Amino acid sequence: MLDVCIKFECRHPNGLCNTTASEQYKVALEMIAWADQNGFHTINFCEHHGVDDGYLPSPMIMAAAAAAITKKVRLQANVVMPYHDPLRVAEDMAVVDIISEGRAEVVLLGGYVPSEFEMFNVELIDRGAAIEEGVEVLRKAWAGESFEYRGRRVRVTPKPVQPQGPPLYIGGGVAVAGRRAARIADGFVPMFPQAYEAYAEECVRLGKTSLHRGSVCSLLNIAEDPDEAWEALGPYALHETNCYARWQAETGVTGIFQESNDVNALRESGIFLVLTPTECLEMIESLGDEGYLMLHPLIAGVDANFGWQSLKLFREKVMPFMA
Repeated sequence: MLDVCIKFECRHPNGLCNTTASEQYKVALEMIAWADQNGFHTINFCEHHGVDDGYLPSPMIMAAAAAAITKKVRLQANVVMPYHDPLRVAEDMAVVDIISEGRAEVVLLGGYVPSEFEMFNVELIDRGAAIEEGVEVLRKAWAGESFEYRGRRVRVTPKPVQPQGPPLYIGGGVAVAGRRAARIADGFVPMFPQAYEAYAEECVRLGKTSLHRGSVCSLLNIAEDPDEAWEALGPYALHETNCYARWQAETGVTGIFQESNDVNALRESGIFLVLTPTECLEMIESLGDEGYLMLHPLIAGVDANFGWQSLKLFREKVMPFMA
């Protein structure tokens, strides 16, 4: 069955969002508890740092909070590996796995925002090596035995609940990330379809059957009247796309986000989708078994009622009819 993932960034931009940081986190956790009780598969927690709108900087802590209030849903922490000590990641995610009784997952990312690399005193050029090392260290750490790390003996305890540790995915939007995921990870979380194609081709070349998330759809909300929904969503979608576009421009990354002040043009770009239940079911059929949906109910701190209506409509009028 196609995977349904709900994404949380916990943004609350001043002048656009009327909630405090505490209120934003509270409603996110309420949605997560509800999603757990209503058959959703995965919750994804994002990571960025030093952002004016309060973008979630601590996905592993958020995953631990979610673990304590859920019983079934998978909890997926995005970890920008160059910013972290892999031994601490291993410890923190082992604890999340224990609290959740074996529902933790990790998506390792390379990062791309120069100000964040400066903040953590690391170099952009080293991000690929950081991911390679991170995968190796996490796997050894979760085995529970001592091993050599940078010339010293180390051991990480306690062991995770999952025998091999939490599944390790690599996320990214370029072909090299997809090929790296096929080679060393349990799967791939693609930002763009082209990256997934490189991943799938490399899996075939390696003769590897991999646990993977598949080709990604756009960030998604559901509404009976998409035109009306876009009236509410527009300013928040513009805030988000412009934020990502500025980060891309800083690094020279080519991506799907472009700065814009035109809600209609952004809607037509397909980056953010607002679909009726019927349209959503048609898209699900076109994605096939290897696709996944990424729901985004609190995009840029949009009113919680908007997010709740989207989630509940998906639960009531889409999920019962999914193959």
